[in-house]
Amino acid sequence: MRRSVITRRHRRFGAALVRYDRDLFARVAGAHTPWLDRGLPLLSRSANHSALWVVIGACMSAAGGRRGRRAALRGLASVTITSLVVNQGIKRVVRRPRPSLRDVPAVRRVRVGALTTSFPSGHAASASAFVTGVAIELAPAGPPLALVAAAVGGSRVYVGVHYPLDVLVGAGFGAGIAGLTSRLWPPLPSRADDEPLSADRRRVEPNEDGAGVAVLVNPRAGRGLGQDVVERLRARLPRAQVVQLEDGDELDAALETAASRAQVVGVAGGDGSVTAAAQIALARSTPLLALPGGTLNHLARDLRVQDADEAIDAVAAGEVVGVDVAAIDGRPFLNSAGFGAYPEMLVDDERMRRRLGRWPGRVAAWIRTMAGARPLELTLNGTRRRVWAGFVGNCRYEPSGIAPSWRPRLDDRHLDVRLALADVRFSRTRLILAAMTGRVRSSPAYLEELVDELQVQSPHARLRLACDGEHFEGCGDFVVEKLPRRVAVYAPHGAG
Repeated sequence: MRRSVITRRHRRFGAALVRYDRDLFARVAGAHTPWLDRGLPLLSRSANHSALWVVIGACMSAAGGRRGRRAALRGLASVTITSLVVNQGIKRVVRRPRPSLRDVPAVRRVRVGALTTSFPSGHAASASAFVTGVAIELAPAGPPLALVAAAVGGSRVYVGVHYPLDVLVGAGFGAGIAGLTSRLWPPLPSRADDEPLSADRRRVEPNEDGAGVAVLVNPRAGRGLGQDVVERLRARLPRAQVVQLEDGDELDAALETAASRAQVVGVAGGDGSVTAAAQIALARSTPLLALPGGTLNHLARDLRVQDADEAIDAVAAGEVVGVDVAAIDGRPFLNSAGFGAYPEMLVDDERMRRRLGRWPGRVAAWIRTMAGARPLELTLNGTRRRVWAGFVGNCRYEPSGIAPSWRPRLDDRHLDVRLALADVRFSRTRLILAAMTGRVRSSPAYLEELVDELQVQSPHARLRLACDGEHFEGCGDFVVEKLPRRVAVYAPHGAG
């Protein structure tokens, strides 16, 4: 009896809410506001297919530095996920009809009728998702973008394609989904811009014209990396030797040739290219000029170097910092190394990229690797473990968990070891659930610790290993350790 009473109350409340929603729509439709009749329909159309947010994201990425790029990426990723959930999920279930356009003035109506159902508003959901995603990384951008998003949501009622409740619920879904992204990909903390990246700060001879500098440009490292970088280097460092890597050239041999006639070894490319140049710089005791030009640019990001100009400014000022160098099975790395599922994913990534493209191939490779992964039986610093995947960072990464994003210091002499363990039942499922709920650190299928050295023994003669995004065949028994000397890398002392 009590349940039926509650059900009737819910139905009455729902019916009253729908009536109020329709009455509010009718009031907006009947309002005479000529000054809005041009602006709001145009704004509504500009958000079709999220075009407005793509343009804003591109501008932020181009002009906003590291935080702008992260904010744009999180915002657009939130839009993608939200659009999929709302348009392909919720709308297909609820199927609320669109409002009648009979009472909406013709001057306001959108030219192309919406093909999907009304509840919730996909435009409002995408707008809210983008703004929330951006604000998570770049809080000052939140309020002005929120005004734009609110106007987009309001415009959908004004042009007659949504009820007000559609817009409010859509905005709620978008904000919620964007907020969930911080569970899987934690935002960069505000102190990342102020933390000193290394106590090992040095001064070398200022070099404003590039005399004695040799820079190898590796176009294979990133889309669009090539002649524009060469021209920029020649304009800023006219006396530098700038060489482009050609098809068929070996990276290591080209770096050796360039470095043999230089006092500064430079490279424009991704993390693998930078690590190869760092080995030569370390062996020759010369500074390293690392110009970001790859897909991810982990070292440049942690050096707080946003673009090539900032690195060149450091050359002109003679500012370098000491960066720890680690090695896995004797192979040096500057950012991170791995074993288990990660190097296997790199192998699949190479195959899938040729067939599907860079990012779709990477996602497909991750899914395929995790589905077919087999745990490794290892002894790690004397303790036997069954491991799905092992990550070893050169210096401590933040945040904790499975999405390490940045390093507060590049000279702390530590190795950051993170393990996905297969020691417990349903370990993969537990890890996925822990990641989705933000409880990875407390999961029995996860281990994280800082060590000075990691000794690994396995029953295998050979294991596939990885460092700085490159995979190789290593020994089944190997050591991950810090090398005794740091490499000197150009970076503005004011950065960080």
